[in-house]
Amino acid sequence: MNKRIVSLFTFGLVLIIIGAITKLFNWSQATIVIALGLTFESFAIILFTWNRLKK
Repeated sequence: MNKRIVSLFTFGLVLIIIGAITKLFNWSQATIVIALGLTFESFAIILFTWNRLKK
């Protein structure tokens, strides 16, 4: 796997974890952080499948 894809995937995962933890403390922007994490995860999946289809 490409390092950029792994980096996007792990950054998205970290954002989701941080958002879930801050959701427990009723932080008002926790949903935005989770949504950003899901966006990075989706972007990593799209890049991964695009690279697979190109090969």
